[in-house]
Amino acid sequence: MGLINPDFQTLPELFTSVFAHYRHDSVKFPFARKINGVYEPIVYHAFEDDVRILAAFLKHSGVNSKDRVAILSENRPSWYLADMAILNLGAIDVPLYPSLPSNQIEYILNNCSAKAIIVSNMLQLGKILSIWQNLPELTLVVVMNRLEEPIEDVVDLNQAKAEGEKILAKKPWVLDATPVEPDDIATIIYTSGTTGIPKGVMLTHRNICENIKSCSSVIRLDDSDCGLSFLPLSHAYERTGGYYLLFACGASIYMAESIETISLNMTEARPTIMFTVPRLFDRIKINVLKQISTQSALKQKIFYWALKTGEKYHREIDTNGKASQLLSIQHTLAEKLVYDKIKSKLGGRLRYFVSGGAALPQKIGEFFQALDVTILEGFGLTETSPVTHVNRPEKVKYGTVGLPLNKVEAMIAQDGEILLRGPNIMKGYWMDEKSTKEVIKDGWFHSGDIGEIDRDGYLKITDRKKHIIVTSGGKNIAPMPVENLISDSPYVDQVIVIGEKRPFLIALIVPEFSKLKEFANKEGIKALDNKELIENKNILLIYEKLMRTISRQLATHEKVRKFQLIETAFTIENGQMTPSMKLKRKEITTRYAAEIDKVYNDLNMVYNTE
Repeated sequence: MGLINPDFQTLPELFTSVFAHYRHDSVKFPFARKINGVYEPIVYHAFEDDVRILAAFLKHSGVNSKDRVAILSENRPSWYLADMAILNLGAIDVPLYPSLPSNQIEYILNNCSAKAIIVSNMLQLGKILSIWQNLPELTLVVVMNRLEEPIEDVVDLNQAKAEGEKILAKKPWVLDATPVEPDDIATIIYTSGTTGIPKGVMLTHRNICENIKSCSSVIRLDDSDCGLSFLPLSHAYERTGGYYLLFACGASIYMAESIETISLNMTEARPTIMFTVPRLFDRIKINVLKQISTQSALKQKIFYWALKTGEKYHREIDTNGKASQLLSIQHTLAEKLVYDKIKSKLGGRLRYFVSGGAALPQKIGEFFQALDVTILEGFGLTETSPVTHVNRPEKVKYGTVGLPLNKVEAMIAQDGEILLRGPNIMKGYWMDEKSTKEVIKDGWFHSGDIGEIDRDGYLKITDRKKHIIVTSGGKNIAPMPVENLISDSPYVDQVIVIGEKRPFLIALIVPEFSKLKEFANKEGIKALDNKELIENKNILLIYEKLMRTISRQLATHEKVRKFQLIETAFTIENGQMTPSMKLKRKEITTRYAAEIDKVYNDLNMVYNTE
């Protein structure tokens, strides 16, 4: 069936048409959340009523067309509710990551002159109360959770809905004639600030709607589909793919309880599609191999035979267009013995994962492909609404981010930068014409990514332009391919390669501690904690051997000469990873500056980098 209404031009048109289609359907539902250990659906007509009620309250409270209203919340049904209510008024929503500290929230709210903000709980409300005196434009605060005691000029969602209901009863026309045009700004999404001050990306209704339509022509969905949502809705990737696209096709969205419960939630929600990031695949792979290692020798042998069979099967299809009869029979047997069991742990109905937000290592994609699990890797940026490229279900090329979407043009500049053009390109940066002109030139958006397009038109990302390392010897090195080689080791969880203005490269490595502890137990290595473990000489030998192996695959100037093991993972919470799971290189190198200097100083030698 695809899109319920293929002709929508604005997000309110999209919402209205889907609600109208399912208004009298008591079975289908757009959202489901966990209550008392069980997923409970929220039916269309009830959610539509709540959207109208909240919109009426916001309008009565002074929120008008083109006003900015922020949302500071974790993923929850009320996030969707707030988004729809704001957009239906022709207002502009400004999503904020709940992990942001007060000072960054203050900067963003002042920068966009937010008139109102909707927050999730008392923790987030506390942040706003601590900075409210510095926010002259902010006049309204709504809390999704129930207020335990009254706070001046703050209302909770239940109060807002009760007030909105009264307003609609007295003035049923209050929401009439709220014009929203395709070129109006729908949202301002602030970049995660990996470098410098966050910039507000202005996306219009046309930008987002065109992206939804283009995605729907590649990823075929209908109301028999359902997704499991766990990525932050504040990010354009989850919002467009995991929310608007699914809603536009009548698919149901189950909300994961947390990233820790995804495995359980997948078996409960049984998604057919899931938008995710590469780190999830790392975790799934580790768990699969860990479980296999506890099985009998025969079961382990069967698993690795099935894995090898899957690799051969897909290689033959890629090379010859089809697999031999014998290999096809073996693949069918492997499916019954192994693949189906793996897929049952993913809910049993998954058609494909969609991977974005960061680069998917080719070997990870091929590992899952060999187990008959399809990952569609794509590419895009907040500034492109966000998707520009995605692999097609009928032809996946791991190691690439696929073909461009309909109406999206891509070309490679002389310096290797990826340039993009299409109706999904942002209007610009909020109140920042200088930065806008720096990235949009002659109608082409300069992505900041380095890449190449193969003979089939598939795009391969080789690195971020700003991440290119220039050594003191003048060599330009893209760190991502080197990091991917290191990350292939089961003993590596995270890695960052460093060498800017240095004579050679080094690496900071966060070990995969579960794998490391298995090795330590097997070898009789005693360690009280992770710190003691990574200081053990036998443990260090694992990584020294890894570096020697990798070095054989690299040019002289690309070789990693030394490494430092890190006991603490790079996370969103410690400020070393963005909410979309990208490493914040500047923050990491600043945090570990002393360790980095020590590694270089301890070598006490100069390598010829020429």
